[in-house]
This record gives sequence, structure tokens and C-alpha cells, in this order.
Amino acid sequence: MSTADTRRTPGLVPVSETRESTERTPPLTATGPVAATGSAAEASGGVGRGWAFGRMARSELGLTFRRPRNLAMLAVLAMVPVLIGVVVRLIGAEDADGGPGGAGGLVAQTAGNGLMLTFAALFVLVPLLLPVAVSVVAGDSIAGEASAGTLRYLLAAPAGRTRLLVVKYANAVVFCLAATGVVALAALVTGLVLFPTGPVTLLSGTTVSFAEGLLRSLIVVGYVTAGMAALAAVALALSTFTEVPIGAIASTVVLVIVTQVLSAIPQLEVIKPYLLPTYWTGFDGVLRDPVAVGDLTQGLLAFGAYVLLFGSIAWARFTGRDITA
Repeated sequence: MSTADTRRTPGLVPVSETRESTERTPPLTATGPVAATGSAAEASGGVGRGWAFGRMARSELGLTFRRPRNLAMLAVLAMVPVLIGVVVRLIGAEDADGGPGGAGGLVAQTAGNGLMLTFAALFVLVPLLLPVAVSVVAGDSIAGEASAGTLRYLLAAPAGRTRLLVVKYANAVVFCLAATGVVALAALVTGLVLFPTGPVTLLSGTTVSFAEGLLRSLIVVGYVTAGMAALAAVALALSTFTEVPIGAIASTVVLVIVTQVLSAIPQLEVIKPYLLPTYWTGFDGVLRDPVAVGDLTQGLLAFGAYVLLFGSIAWARFTGRDITA
């Protein structure tokens, strides 16, 4: 690099260009520099935005699943079904039974069929631990970038604010699926190792084949993922209101706890259908014969309403927000 091409800044290493000079540099083709104006810019604009969007999505996924904190949360989630299985194996089904229905009944049935551990583990984790993991990732999505001072540079890409918000939410949804899938897979492997397998007896007393039981467990994974995706929309919306990620995360977790407390108060039964946690354990309809399609549909509609409402709030706030960090 010649002296003429290098600009020195006192106290810093030589640099050949700044960010501003890079942005002013015209795009290059195989034959040389071409001014990106007029029809040429219009023709390449869609490709450039699409390429930037895809690169941003891959980058987000890579950062999420390489971050030690997130990997640690997935590991903790995977350990819970293993712990449940070991405890049931050691103390027996009778001592593990907490009464008819609920998590206790599912845990007790695990001793007779290992596949039931999948449903029991999700029933135990859905009320709190899964929401906490999702809140950490989704609540950190926008506020974390603002706190680190990288949000303005992300917005400098041709993807734009709306596409950035979509990428952040899609990344959170993928993490929801990964977290739910990790729990289900760990529970399935633990159940197959520690307990007998075979035809599955549903909560309604009907017996189905092991293959149908596996199919029903996949439906449960999809339903739980949808419920966590709705919570991710809430956390994303809260994340657009602050530059402190712990504030968005804590607010989401507190909201989850408060709504669950409110739903447990009989005098407030009238507001229960409007609270998100009310529908999280609705996947027990999959364990009945016939499947309670109406209950599942109602839950999915509630999840969709939450995504639409809080997604709109996040979009309105983020697109009209002055980015200072």
C-alpha cells in the first residue's frame, strides 16, 4: 500500500478508508466502477436488499446459537427431563403421582411408558423455565443492540428497520422451536432409556400405537412453540422501549408471573381468557381421544392475536424511534 493511499490518524494504526468513504465508493462490476444511479440502481436494489436480509438472518442465528448464555439455557432445559426421569425411576410412579390430571398424573404415567416423559417435561417447563429462556433471547434482541451501540450500524444495512425487526423476531421464533425441541428430544431419549415403551395410554383412557404417540408429541412441540412465539412477540415489543436489555427481560418475566397469579384467582375468572399463559398448557387436548381440536384452535388463535398485537406495537415503536445508540 503506497503512502498516497494511506491516511494516518495520530495515535492510531494507518487506515486506507473510512466508513464514509466506503459508502461513497461506487459499486464495482467485472469491467470496473459503475455509478449506481437511475435504472441500474433500481435493478440491483431488490437483490441488494434481499442479500442483506439473508446475511442478517444468518448472522443473527449464528450469534444466538453460539452465545454461551443461550447454550447454557438450552443445556439446563435439557437436564430437566433427565432429572424427572431419574427421580421417577428411583422413587417409583406411586410416589411421583401428584393426583389425577396435571403434571403429576403425566409423571406417574411415565413409569409405564417412556414417551409420556415428553409430555410431562413440557407440562413442567412451560409455566416458567421455557418462558424465561425465551424472554432472555427476545428481550435482548433490540435493547441489547442499543445497549452495545451496534443498532445504528445494523440499520445502515439496506435491509431497513422493518426487515431488521422481522429478522429479530424470526430469530426468536427459531430459538423457541430449538428450546422446545431440545426438551422434547431429551425427554424422549431419557424415557426410552429408563422406561418401557409400547402403546400409549392417553388421558382419556384410550390406547394408541407408539407411532401415533410420537406424532402427537410432534403436535405438542409445535403447539408449545407457537405459545412461546407469542411470548417472544411480547418481549420484542418491550425491547423496543428501552436500551437496557435486562429491563425488557425482567419486565417480560414479571408479566408472565403476574398473569399466572391473576389466572389462579377465582374472582378474576372473567379475565382469564385474555391472559397468554392460560393457553400454554392447552396441549393436553392432544392427549385425548378424539383430539380436542377446538381447544387447540382457540389457543392458536390467542397466540396469533398476541403476535399481531405486540408485533404491531413493536413495529410502530421501532420504526418511529430515534436511534441514538
